[in-house]
Amino acid sequence: MDPLSLTAILVTILFWASSFAGIKAGLDHFTPAHLTVYRFLVASGVLLIYAWISKIPFPEWKDVPRIFGVSLLGITIYHYALNFGEITVPAGVASLIIAAGPVFTALMATLWLGERLNVLGWLGIAVSISGVTLIVLGRGGDLNFTQGALLILLSAFVTSLYFVLQKPLLKKYPSRQFTVWSLVFGTVPMLISLPGLPQEIQAAPASANWAVIYIGIFPAALAYLTWTFALSRVPASITTSFLYVSPVLAILISYFWVHEVPSHITLIGGAIALVGVVLVNTLGKPRVGISRRQKAEG
Repeated sequence: MDPLSLTAILVTILFWASSFAGIKAGLDHFTPAHLTVYRFLVASGVLLIYAWISKIPFPEWKDVPRIFGVSLLGITIYHYALNFGEITVPAGVASLIIAAGPVFTALMATLWLGERLNVLGWLGIAVSISGVTLIVLGRGGDLNFTQGALLILLSAFVTSLYFVLQKPLLKKYPSRQFTVWSLVFGTVPMLISLPGLPQEIQAAPASANWAVIYIGIFPAALAYLTWTFALSRVPASITTSFLYVSPVLAILISYFWVHEVPSHITLIGGAIALVGVVLVNTLGKPRVGISRRQKAEG
């Protein structure tokens, strides 16, 4: 872990954690649909300039439908569901629910990619789901909150699909190239939400516009690139371990930016969910055995 890689990881986590509060700030003056397309028009513009400067090639045309399909899940649907969910769900709570996403990834990798989970892995899944359930039930059956929480769970689910389904593509394309074009392709279906956006931009105060521009440039565009940079230099098992810090930072940023104070039950449920995620991603997967040849040589 060299200083440059550590800096890239910390910058990524900080930006991603701040996006939840930034979305909440934007929702005060933009509809969820307009917020989504506004944010990713900014992000795509930044990434297209970066692709042009860095001479990042366009994918092969035969792979475009596959990249578009996974991006529809992990970029388009993910962010629409998250933004609509945050209408009724506090930013810090949303970050705790999203943090359960790796549990879905582990489940789908087990079903589709042949990866395995041991008893502790399955226990971790149960623990994480119980923590998310506690977060939802802790709001006393508030229907609007529950509907929003389900949308954010949908976000966690589709982003897990995104991470699993992109693996075959990452064997062919460098992660930086895939990331740039995936975000751009994911922005295309959002253009359906363009009508009415210029009027909302004009009516919104400067602070709301700057909030959306911020989450478009930094958490959406720059953070994906710094994450990719870190992954190219540091093992994935180390980089992903830093993601557990994200909800803590998100809750702190939400407190100072949008003045949200989470309940004790929310914090307990979030802690339980994170313990389950950590269990799945550390002790929940069986270690790769040593081959007979290695044993003979050893």
